[in-house]
Amino acid sequence: MENWPRDNRSRLGSGNLEFVDEVFGPESLEFDSLGRGPYAGLADGRVVRWMGEDVGWETFALVTSNWSEKLCSRGVDSTTSRQWKHEKLCGRPLGLRFHKESGNLYIADAYYGLLVVGPEGGIATPLATHLGGDPILFANDLDIHRNGSIFFTDTSKRYDRVDHFFILLEGESTGRLLRYDPPTKTTHVVLDGLAFPNGVQLSRDQTFIVFTETTNCRLMKYWLERTEDRKGGTCRKPAWFSRQFVSLFNENGEILEVLEDPKGEVMKLVSEVREVEGKLWIGTVAHNHIATLPYP
Repeated sequence: MENWPRDNRSRLGSGNLEFVDEVFGPESLEFDSLGRGPYAGLADGRVVRWMGEDVGWETFALVTSNWSEKLCSRGVDSTTSRQWKHEKLCGRPLGLRFHKESGNLYIADAYYGLLVVGPEGGIATPLATHLGGDPILFANDLDIHRNGSIFFTDTSKRYDRVDHFFILLEGESTGRLLRYDPPTKTTHVVLDGLAFPNGVQLSRDQTFIVFTETTNCRLMKYWLERTEDRKGGTCRKPAWFSRQFVSLFNENGEILEVLEDPKGEVMKLVSEVREVEGKLWIGTVAHNHIATLPYP
């Protein structure tokens, strides 16, 4: 990393804080095919949608019928330990991705596995909650292949999200990259023995998939299709690599650009970056805001 390009202007630190104390731990951000959004998965268990200044945020989807405002809604305290004992009941949506053709929103929830909800929202339908008779303990992020398969990460077979620090402290490596096939409604292991697999991104031509191993601080590339003369495609969005900076890589894993916020003035913990119409939208699992930055 010492050989990476430096951001002498600290561009990430000049970003804007949006929706302060209106969203709680918005780890994943998404926009639908009509350009509406952002949609965000929150620490209180909801998936919400921004409807503009006149309406504000609305609840778009829930991952469980167990959800109630009395049980799950804690406002700005949703990102604190006060929420932890309720997460298993309320849910914690971490990964969001729209299927562009159907308009369905697929959700990776830390406790309820892989789910889907229709374009009108509502209570999501579970798709993959178990594999080989064992529960999927920590679904984290996902992406959708053009053939309809859903690739998603299961961060650990031993620890759920509340206990995620044990994964890091122990160097535990029971995480998996999984694939759900809608026609057969079956879930398959693509890779196992992973150390805190987290974010997932298919390449533009969908010949390979990139995922993060948080414990090892690295991006991993897994070929889905390969021939000797094929070099793959560019990832659709910048890949985040660490806490206070955002990094852009090409298809060969070469670093192209770094955006830094060394003082943590705008974003102390980056979870996901989405590039939409000349702007970066930056989510965070730990804080109660979204950051935006004009780009390029």
